[in-house]
Amino acid sequence: MSHVKAGGTSKNNRDSQGQRLGVKLFGGQKVNVGQVIVRQVGLNKRAGEGTMLSRNFTIHATKDGIVTFKSRKVRLFSGRSVRRTEVTVQ
Repeated sequence: MSHVKAGGTSKNNRDSQGQRLGVKLFGGQKVNVGQVIVRQVGLNKRAGEGTMLSRNFTIHATKDGIVTFKSRKVRLFSGRSVRRTEVTVQ
């Protein structure tokens, strides 16, 4: 007979991989056409001049230049105005 009890199965060993979200190029850095500037879930940062928003809310550069971030007020559907960061390429 065995002297050691049978080991059970572990139940907490599943985890999803990280999505690598966040700001990829910061203010003052050079950017080329099509480069990813911000990867995000939802519309935390807005796409301004020289940038475009793709289907999964990723902000890409549409022209060569330098990345700038600036804060501006945006009116929500409820009428409340909140500050949001706008990403532009100049």
